[in-house]
Amino acid sequence: GWSITSLSTKEPVEHRRVSSVNYIFKNILEENVLKDILSEKYDYIVNLSGYVNHSSYFNGGRKVIKEHFDIVRNIIDSANQSSLKCFLNIGSSDEYGSNLSPQVESQRENPISSYSFGKTAATHFLEMLNRTENFPACTLRLFLVYGPGQNHERFVPQIIKGCILNQSFKTSFGEQIRDFCFIEDITDGILRTLQSPNVFGKTYNLASGKPVKVKSIINQIKSIIRKGNPLFGKVPYRQGENMKLFADIKKIEKEINWS
Repeated sequence: GWSITSLSTKEPVEHRRVSSVNYIFKNILEENVLKDILSEKYDYIVNLSGYVNHSSYFNGGRKVIKEHFDIVRNIIDSANQSSLKCFLNIGSSDEYGSNLSPQVESQRENPISSYSFGKTAATHFLEMLNRTENFPACTLRLFLVYGPGQNHERFVPQIIKGCILNQSFKTSFGEQIRDFCFIEDITDGILRTLQSPNVFGKTYNLASGKPVKVKSIINQIKSIIRKGNPLFGKVPYRQGENMKLFADIKKIEKEINWS
């Protein structure tokens, strides 16, 4: 029942297109392009832009920071603020870096890549804008989202695809502990946050709050499909990878009544 405009650099694949949505495709890093589009009055803006990229700073990381921090500034600079009720920024569990689990919003962030730094910089920028200029911003830190329509390069679809094709495929040892959250729960959390009072200037974890080993997810998918041969230990752990990354969700449960 909401009127939705989707602003992106490229068109969605056909099965992800929603009939009632107004789709606009532009280079959203160009301020003049954004000013033209965002001069229209919107009640809510949700910044879902970005992509996971763990390149080091000296190996493409500068571009990654630009495309995760500058885009937030450009959107805000271009937005018609006369009607804006909430700017909701989608952050990342990567902002916590190697912090001990369960990760809680009061921890000092500890970014370990250009990607996580860009995300953290955007979070702090929005908190500062709220403190100093009452800008109606809020950040939701997503943990591992999965569900129908997800890019096949992401973890769960990759495993499903490998098993369906009955392939032998390489994985890590799978001892990492992660927090997986289904897309419908994430969507519900976003919509609840948009309509909740007293969220401005705050950051919330949006996650299941339930730790699970990566290896157990792989084995569960394999047991459901009854095919596939994961080769555990053939992929090294990422440098600096946090082996335990799961959320404390008490804050969002209490303040937004979401779980």
